[in-house]
Amino acid sequence: MKIRSPVIEASNVIPQRGREKEREGAGDSGFRCRSPETWNVPARKRGEGTTFISWLENRQTRRSRWTRRREKQMMMKEERKFLKYEALPDYMKDNEYILDYYRCEWPLKDTFLSVFLWHNETLNVWTLVILISNPSSFQFLFLFPFFAFGWIFYISTVGGDESDREQQRRRSNQALMHYCLLALQDIHLRHFSHTSLLGIRASTDSSPVPTWPWFVFLAGAMCCLLFSSVSHLLACHSRSMSLFFWRLDYTGIAIMIVCSFFSPIYYAFYCQSFWRILYLTSISVLGIIGIITLLAPCLSCARFRNFRVSLFLSMGFSGVIPAVHAAILHWGQSEVMLALGYEVLMGFLYAIGVGFYVSRVPERWKPGAFDLTGHSHQIFHVFVVAGALAHSAGSLVILNWRRGMAHC
Repeated sequence: MKIRSPVIEASNVIPQRGREKEREGAGDSGFRCRSPETWNVPARKRGEGTTFISWLENRQTRRSRWTRRREKQMMMKEERKFLKYEALPDYMKDNEYILDYYRCEWPLKDTFLSVFLWHNETLNVWTLVILISNPSSFQFLFLFPFFAFGWIFYISTVGGDESDREQQRRRSNQALMHYCLLALQDIHLRHFSHTSLLGIRASTDSSPVPTWPWFVFLAGAMCCLLFSSVSHLLACHSRSMSLFFWRLDYTGIAIMIVCSFFSPIYYAFYCQSFWRILYLTSISVLGIIGIITLLAPCLSCARFRNFRVSLFLSMGFSGVIPAVHAAILHWGQSEVMLALGYEVLMGFLYAIGVGFYVSRVPERWKPGAFDLTGHSHQIFHVFVVAGALAHSAGSLVILNWRRGMAHC
């Protein structure tokens, strides 16, 4: 009979989890002693069950995995920190007067979820997201001042004696209330077929006028707002995504400018097919050239900021020629003059917004004070939305006027 050693080392005792397997063939003692030369041999090579050393190694492995997981979480938390302007890579340095609250190369999931965080792009995203998700909720609030402006402009163009002016004032009041109802009830393309609750009878359609130019404008405006919102949200993920999304943003602006021409030009030159096709083709070609130019990677950097603004302004002011032509062609038509007044207001609002965008006011006056709210790009967005709504009001006026006209 083989005599076992009476000395039992603590490291040689099988723990409770491995005893059931070790008890088989271990005798009545309930534990097995091993020679020192087999202590460091893995259990799977000896054909034995779980040993204390292997159990300790597994425990250390699990602890190291937990440690690595915690380190990874801490590293991701470090990556989600806001950076200051000095710590940004060169491709993200655009406005040196905004000093803090930058997101830089965050993971894609965290970049998406940052829409619910407060940083220097939050208002740039949400001012557009709100209008995209439910444009009719703020439509009446924004359009009412434009309709009031149009009413004043309409009254100022009325001539003749006192009875004529009183009749024109009554007509303008009815038109003002009618357009406000259209904006409030979000029925741009439907007119009242019966007397409304306010006693205003809408004009009946004497000729079928296509409505697709209006949808072209709406589609272009929604594309611009959507592209801009997504760009401000995701451009901070990486250098490649920054280059892609900012070019997408510029493309959306060009698309909105081109689509804005379709509605007024189509209805103003509805009976002049040559001029209508000429103007729409010209602005479309100019827009395609502008988009191709803006897609060049070298023009997306900060030093070409003024060049991009000049290109957008040239595309916008190309509408002066058809506007003057329409004014001469329909001189004396108060509705056309009113629509042109809205277009002038749109250009004025766009110009003010671009002025803030280029001059970087007010953050230039006090760097760091407008990092989260009130900086120039947010003000630029507000004026762009206001200009688009002014154009929307002008398009509604000229669409209603064209529907009330007789056949060509």
